[in-house]
Amino acid sequence: MNVVSLITNKRAAEQSCLALLQSCNSLSKFMQIHSYIIKLGLHSNPLVLTKFTSTSADLNAISYASSFVFSPESDTRLYDTFLFNTTIRAHAQRNDLKTKAVKFYNIMLECGVSPNKFTYPFVLKACAGIGEFNLGKSVHGSVIKLRFCDDVHVQNTLVHMYGSCKGGILFARKVFDEMLKCDSVSWSAMIGGYARLGLSTEAISLFRKMQISGVCPDEITMVSVLSACTDLGALEVGKWVESFIEKERVNRSVELCNALIDMFAKCGDIDKALELFRNMIEKNIVSWTSVIDGLATHGRGLEAVALFEEMIRARVAPDDVSFIGLLSACSHSGLVDKGREYFDLMKKDFNLIPKIEHYGCMVDMLCRAGLLKEALNFVQKMPIEPNPIVCRTLIYACCTHGELKLGESITKRLIGNEPMHESNYVLLSNIYAKMLRWEKKTKIREVMDKMGMRKVPGSTMIELDNEIYEFVAGDQSHNQHKEIYEMLDEMGIKMKKAGYVPSTREVLLDIDEEDKEDALNRHSEKLAIAFALLKTRPGTPIRIVKNLRVCSDCHSATKFISKIYNREIVVRDRNRFHHFKDGFCSCGDFW
Repeated sequence: MNVVSLITNKRAAEQSCLALLQSCNSLSKFMQIHSYIIKLGLHSNPLVLTKFTSTSADLNAISYASSFVFSPESDTRLYDTFLFNTTIRAHAQRNDLKTKAVKFYNIMLECGVSPNKFTYPFVLKACAGIGEFNLGKSVHGSVIKLRFCDDVHVQNTLVHMYGSCKGGILFARKVFDEMLKCDSVSWSAMIGGYARLGLSTEAISLFRKMQISGVCPDEITMVSVLSACTDLGALEVGKWVESFIEKERVNRSVELCNALIDMFAKCGDIDKALELFRNMIEKNIVSWTSVIDGLATHGRGLEAVALFEEMIRARVAPDDVSFIGLLSACSHSGLVDKGREYFDLMKKDFNLIPKIEHYGCMVDMLCRAGLLKEALNFVQKMPIEPNPIVCRTLIYACCTHGELKLGESITKRLIGNEPMHESNYVLLSNIYAKMLRWEKKTKIREVMDKMGMRKVPGSTMIELDNEIYEFVAGDQSHNQHKEIYEMLDEMGIKMKKAGYVPSTREVLLDIDEEDKEDALNRHSEKLAIAFALLKTRPGTPIRIVKNLRVCSDCHSATKFISKIYNREIVVRDRNRFHHFKDGFCSCGDFW
């Protein structure tokens, strides 16, 4: 056989393999083609191996393919940039294989194969998934060295990578600000980075700059912006975002609809969330779970239970997250028997093994219902060790029900397990204050000072005229603080006339009653409500967001304020929503 015939036969075999790989749609066929490649001697052919690798990614068999392509017997001297790029991309697209994507990038460099501008978006995406700042920074160094840093796709993935790594957000913004031309992906990457880190004000501010720049956002951008609105509790901005989506005809994907539902539910308008849910043509498990969880946090437990039953009838299989929402609904609404029933059904009917989060919901439910002994027995019988959240739930219940010695004992054990968690020391300090053991409380505070720990200050945010205002206890930084404190005095006089009695037991300080009342009067949520009464028309609903759990005194005071001033007041605290109206709260005091 002459040389021409050999080349012709080789090309025919190559084309045959490529055609088979193009039409391959099953793993069994793929493994047969693998044997065929070896039989034809094409095991070092970069074109065939590249197609083999890309096909394996479609069949979820990239690990199988790479073990062949990069076996010890492989002659990698023949491999090219295209083959390495395909391998790196296939691994970078899998959450569990991103580290291997970087490994193959390093092999590429070791083999002397030069990366191109298409290599780095895949490598940087893998670095983002791993979250290794220093690794990403070193790859960035290679990008600069090889002069690919002016390519918009590389720049976009650099922004995404830095925005996904701890400590990288300032680097992300530097890359973003230095870009000569930003497209919608650039803006989305930077806004998404802010939103992921909880820098929600920055995310919304940047979105406004994006509009001024004339770049049209896509659905990915809008999901990030809605996430920021959700974090801030910024309902008015969220409503504006929804109208913007309508006006600009942004594609309403299932993910975007779910983000809208989550935003409305967590910003206090659960009825709007329900309306959006009902109007969705296509729903997934996240859609159902978002509404169930929303109803739970708004204290509408019976509706959450009914929606869960509707989901089952619609043949949508619940997952473990659905059950967390369902059990939370039972907890927040005092549906103890229903909670027990659904907890048992998890394993029995749906073959789901309860996780620590589900056990935590059960403990929370029993504690809220005042069944402290049953909660303690439940924890002792749990097949898994209680986590700090479960322990703290028990401690709060002990404080509420006067079991201070037991609370002290659990807290000391918790500090032994978590010696660097400041909230544990705050809990023990508060217990000693309730026991009037001021010396021990002082010692705990001294220990915290020595360890550099600080109590997280209570703060409350309120959105007015598309601006976010934040207040802390005793805040005098606002330019209208004099008017705010005058309104506080007016509120206090009217509340006392209506029968309000300050709950001075909430003030865990060794001071007299008058000073305790004054301390209560300066809580951040009362300052925010006073500001809202000053700045909004009579009868306008007031919505505030509290970073901690609302205290019993503020809860009681807000009931009075809602009746005296004829205002609906919606409070989102760390645990749930409270809808105050006509002197009553939606929580029924299961808070």
